[in-house]
Amino acid sequence: MDNKVMYSLSYGLFVLSARQGDKDNGCITNTAIQVTTDPNRIVIAVNKGNYTHDMVKETGRFTVSILSEEAKFDLFQRFGFQSGRDVDKFAGFEAHTGRDAGGICYVTQGTNAWLSCQVVSATDLGTHTLFLADVLGGGTISSVPSATYAYYQAHIKPRPAASAAPSEKKRWVCKVCGYVYEGDELPADYICPLCKHPASDFEPLE
Repeated sequence: MDNKVMYSLSYGLFVLSARQGDKDNGCITNTAIQVTTDPNRIVIAVNKGNYTHDMVKETGRFTVSILSEEAKFDLFQRFGFQSGRDVDKFAGFEAHTGRDAGGICYVTQGTNAWLSCQVVSATDLGTHTLFLADVLGGGTISSVPSATYAYYQAHIKPRPAASAAPSEKKRWVCKVCGYVYEGDELPADYICPLCKHPASDFEPLE
């Protein structure tokens, strides 16, 4: 199967945040879906490799900040292209955050709404965990439309920079963040150094 068919699925983009002890963290996710209205519940799917995953699993609480079409690429870099195990993603970002009743951060820059949630159950999906959660509260930040993955690709993600001089090496571009790999061949086990996506998310750059 051509894996590109999966890119036809439409979904939003979110900052998932959690707090454990005095540590705040967040990551970019594309899976946050309302599944019932009474009770008001959503599901999120989180990669087990994310530090935020472990915090949600341990604490059972999280917030979801819904990214809008005003979101800038540096917001994705802050929450998506580095690990909270190594850096404090909220450092210097205090002016663009709020906290829910449980003290968990949510993002107020480049977002249009946020939700505060309590985990009801967790399902092991192999590489990811699916968390079912009650929505405890939330708020509207703006009326700007929510950003979809297609909008991110077309309007937020930077275009690959052109080479300053011709190169004999082949080039592949990450379809998620725009990072360009140069070499004779793209290794099958290659991981993007920016967004941590696998080689399957790269395509040849002409």
